[in-house]
Amino acid sequence: MDRRLVVGIVMAVAACGGERARQPAKPLALGEARLAVPGGHIWYRVSGTGTGTPLVLLHGGPGLSSFYLKLFENLGDDRQIVRYDQLGGGKSDTTSDTTLFTIAHFVQELDSLRAHLGVQSWHVLGHSWGTILALEYYRAHPDRVASLTFASPVFDIAAYERRGRELVPTLSDSAQRAIRQAEAAGRFDTPGYQNAINEFYGLYVFRHPVPADLDSSFATFNQTIYNYMQGPSEFTITGTLKRYDATSLLREIRVPTLVTAGEYDEVGPEIVRGHAALIPGARFELLAGAAHLTPWDAPEPSLRLEREFLRGADSTLSRP
Repeated sequence: MDRRLVVGIVMAVAACGGERARQPAKPLALGEARLAVPGGHIWYRVSGTGTGTPLVLLHGGPGLSSFYLKLFENLGDDRQIVRYDQLGGGKSDTTSDTTLFTIAHFVQELDSLRAHLGVQSWHVLGHSWGTILALEYYRAHPDRVASLTFASPVFDIAAYERRGRELVPTLSDSAQRAIRQAEAAGRFDTPGYQNAINEFYGLYVFRHPVPADLDSSFATFNQTIYNYMQGPSEFTITGTLKRYDATSLLREIRVPTLVTAGEYDEVGPEIVRGHAALIPGARFELLAGAAHLTPWDAPEPSLRLEREFLRGADSTLSRP
């Protein structure tokens, strides 16, 4: 065979292979479904028709649900969005089995969802507790993460708790008194303590909640998981996450990273800014007027920043 013909055939085959590699993955099936995981079934929803790399949303809590992350489904014209409720909360099966309330379980659960959907790699957006899950998922499966968004991250629980304690004196006298009494007695189910929690929420957790989603969030909240992993409140931390500190791990991140925090965020904007500075090449954005649940308090800038960030991350993936 003529050598030029052989070379031409080889180049044509290589070109075809390259084109296949650049073609978008097969679209995920749209709609809601449930997936069996250790301990029960989790609920998930796939939306969007865009062809960019998919985005998965990791809610906070632990024990909360994904209702407050629905905003990011508006990115569906760019890419498909996977929103799911971690086992125990939201529309997923409830559970009180504390052997499942571990970081390792939730990392495995997330990757089970990825494998079930047939996603090779995806963008990962975590909020609050979801940022711990996002970071630990990246550490376990770095090849399956295209980028990371850490919204109001809690990488140093001790620093987060100190920040919460610093905010307690800004509450009403009655709230501060109720907190002191509850902590002294070790009883956190008193009406006074619960009222103090609600007062704290209104200042530092969410200032402009979406009423229907707020109702759904509290109606499907798994207090058992929250108490076991976090504690009785945002400012009294006694759970298994109490000694979690991942600050030394942030320098190891090697994917595009966006870090955000609200101006009045309970986690402390300056703490978050400092953590962002530890991540190579990370971008930090402060969302004015927002507390902790930034998708509710600053929906337009949250959506704009995420769209811009993901488009940029996609462009780096497409480079040879």
